[in-house]
Amino acid sequence: MSKKVQYELEYPVRCSPGILFEFLSTPAGLQEWFADKVDFRDNVFSFSWNGSTEEEAEVLEQLPDERIRLRWLHAPKGEYFEFSIQISEVTNMTILTVRDFAEKKEVADQSQLWNYQIKDLFHRIGN
Repeated sequence: MSKKVQYELEYPVRCSPGILFEFLSTPAGLQEWFADKVDFRDNVFSFSWNGSTEEEAEVLEQLPDERIRLRWLHAPKGEYFEFSIQISEVTNMTILTVRDFAEKKEVADQSQLWNYQIKDLFHRIGN
């Protein structure tokens, strides 16, 4: 089994950090773009797609309007995915950063999947 590598994707977004964070950290927000159904209980999100596939992710860290870090329950302890929000000092634009882990040869495919998901998020927030 090869070791996964961390990769990072950045997206400029025309949205306030508070509104964006709602879409990244609440069941209702995540259900708009990330999964078909999202539940939250005992610090664990349950995601389902196509009415059957279900995955669970625990919240490792959360700073309101700044960052949420989650770990799939089936993933090794050191792996996570994270959404972080910053304001560019140069452009004053909101920047969404996605950090995730993938096999080195799968980073491009996983990045493309995130690009598709984030495009759907931006559509939902009117970006």
